[in-house]
Amino acid sequence: VCGIPNTTKQWYQRRVRGGLFKRKVTSMMLQNRRDSQISSGLSSGTSANEDEGLKGPQVVLENTFQLAPKDSQKFPTKKAEDILKTTFLTHLLDTKYNGDTCKNLTTQITETVKTQVKAELGNNNRFKVVVLVIIGGNTGQGARVASRCLWYPQYDRFAQYEYHNESLFAVGIVYGVYYE
Repeated sequence: VCGIPNTTKQWYQRRVRGGLFKRKVTSMMLQNRRDSQISSGLSSGTSANEDEGLKGPQVVLENTFQLAPKDSQKFPTKKAEDILKTTFLTHLLDTKYNGDTCKNLTTQITETVKTQVKAELGNNNRFKVVVLVIIGGNTGQGARVASRCLWYPQYDRFAQYEYHNESLFAVGIVYGVYYE
């Protein structure tokens, strides 16, 4: 009663159809109004620059539901490894280990690597870039670095680089996780 359909399916179909129809009608009305304003404005002697302020309906892009990267959009593991190597060599070449300075240096290296890898990927990518950098003192003790991730091995990749000098060690890992 009260205009509610009997089944949820009928209600959904009416709502979707009604909403789509209303959007099309509204879009057509806005386009007609814009066309009439432009034609009347140009005939009355206004310039075309004044009419650029009039905007039509905004274009809303739909989801692509692309579940796999294209061949040209694979994560560049070799380039990410080269970025890690050059960044480590420029920042850590003559550095002595100090806990306070290495804390700031770790965040600086992480941000540098992340921005360079994102720039390498370009704007039209679907990879979540995660950078992990660990710097520790080289005092003759052993250290193991391990991490776990849930990922799809066909599309997700990682790159790593290790750096050692007489006073410190550094490990950098860049994860490229594909997301829809």
